[in-house]
Amino acid sequence: MQKGIYHVPVLMQEVINGLQIDPSGIYVDCTFGGGGHASAILKHLNSSGRLIAFDQDADAVKNLPDDDRVIFIPHNFRHLQRFLRLHKISKVNGVLADLGVSSHQFNVGERGFSTRFNGALDMRMNQSEKLDAAYVIQNYSEERLHKIFEQYGEVTNAKTLAKLIVQLRKTQSLKTINEFKNALYPVVKGNPEKYFAQVFQALRIEVNDEFGALKEMLLQAPDVLVPGGRIAVITFHSLEDRLVKNFFKNGNFDEIQENDLYGTLSKNELKVITKKPITPSQEELKNNPRSRSSKLRIAEKIKVSNNISK
Repeated sequence: MQKGIYHVPVLMQEVINGLQIDPSGIYVDCTFGGGGHASAILKHLNSSGRLIAFDQDADAVKNLPDDDRVIFIPHNFRHLQRFLRLHKISKVNGVLADLGVSSHQFNVGERGFSTRFNGALDMRMNQSEKLDAAYVIQNYSEERLHKIFEQYGEVTNAKTLAKLIVQLRKTQSLKTINEFKNALYPVVKGNPEKYFAQVFQALRIEVNDEFGALKEMLLQAPDVLVPGGRIAVITFHSLEDRLVKNFFKNGNFDEIQENDLYGTLSKNELKVITKKPITPSQEELKNNPRSRSSKLRIAEKIKVSNNISK
């Protein structure tokens, strides 16, 4: 397995501590990537333990360890329950999701994730999918672009940006990163680096339906966890973190628990373990600056006497 090349895993020890690993348990790594977190989990499993590794990026397969305890699933983690059932697994002891983009994806210019390189405006995590960032820029309506940049990137002048894109795409090519960035400079607000990062984040979330996938996975997690099993999620921006925080706390994605007409609280099968998110230590920040925005939240499946664990 490649080490320290593909991706540097964040909050490694905090994840391992938080999952409270049962040596003979079954664990799911929703975002295998470079296999850093997976490798650490495997070290804590005995010969009976198993690791189910999801990753929709075909490049991740190269990092698989030669270990018969690992089942690799080359699909989006939104299909969590479906593929567990396919492998005749009904319950697992823990679920980990390290969200966002791997260092490898950022560092390969032609993938289109990074503002630092020129390349096609791609941004597909699964390169077999048809929708890419260039299509979004070229074909989405002004209203839809405005909504994406405002909601997914929190871009301050999202409306102005959307209007400019729709005007410019009639007369010039916006298919590469440099073409796109150069066209946008007249409306850049504040620090250009931060501005473009927000714009690219919005496009990436749209292309990969990141929020839709995250919500689907979270909704399935309580069903697949054994009572006492844990889910750990690492987020990299406030929008993701809010979804995870609300779901762990309330069992839904709203800021408050839903009450029906009779005042009955919505069902929540999870107990929050991390009242506040765990963030990187000063040492980790020094060694891996990309960890600076990461937040780890952990929840546990509530133990109920009439629940059947496996």
